[in-house]
Amino acid sequence: MAAVSTHDLLRRVPIFAELTDHQMTQLAFTVTKRRVKRSELIVEQGKQSHALYIILSGRARVVMTDRREREVILAVLGPGDYVGELSLIDGKSHSANVQAELPCDLLVLDHKEFHKCLNENHAMAMAVIEGLAHRLRGADEKISSLALMDVYGRVTKVLMGLSQPDGDKQLLIKEKMTRQDIAKMVGASREMVSRVMRDFEEQGFIKTRDDGCVELVERRSSTR
Repeated sequence: MAAVSTHDLLRRVPIFAELTDHQMTQLAFTVTKRRVKRSELIVEQGKQSHALYIILSGRARVVMTDRREREVILAVLGPGDYVGELSLIDGKSHSANVQAELPCDLLVLDHKEFHKCLNENHAMAMAVIEGLAHRLRGADEKISSLALMDVYGRVTKVLMGLSQPDGDKQLLIKEKMTRQDIAKMVGASREMVSRVMRDFEEQGFIKTRDDGCVELVERRSSTR
């Protein structure tokens, strides 16, 4: 990462794409770089960090924990994604943990510079609003699936969301996800998810390759 200038790194982040060269240069002097280790918290549920964190590399998960320390995975984040903006906007504590699933390189923008960017650049403000709207729609879909779908349907939805096109008739999940991870994403036990995945494999809907990738042979939903 040291070989690439901060200015160039900022250009890769979608929410900063419409900044002028002057604004980008000013911003490059205010952001700081940070590297977090695997399993390290980027933001902590119930606390404020007063900064925007932009992921440059690696992968993180958004996890909500209740008083019994039960967890639900709300989202998986990668390069270009950012966290902390909601707390910066409403001044309240973070509603979930964001934990590094893999080592992550981050850019950190403090609250003062974040608000300055929003005030001076309409396009960036709109990008943040669109990002919030996208997350709200995602939350609505998750609530809907938990309320209206059985476990087979919820697992199918998660697998489809994690997959990418690979050929004409199949999808491919490249990122390794444990049965426990999927269970936390669908609100079911690991044992139930293992049963569903086993059924899908026996029916030929999914296939685990030697390299750990999972093939989704058919695009159709397989709910029960």
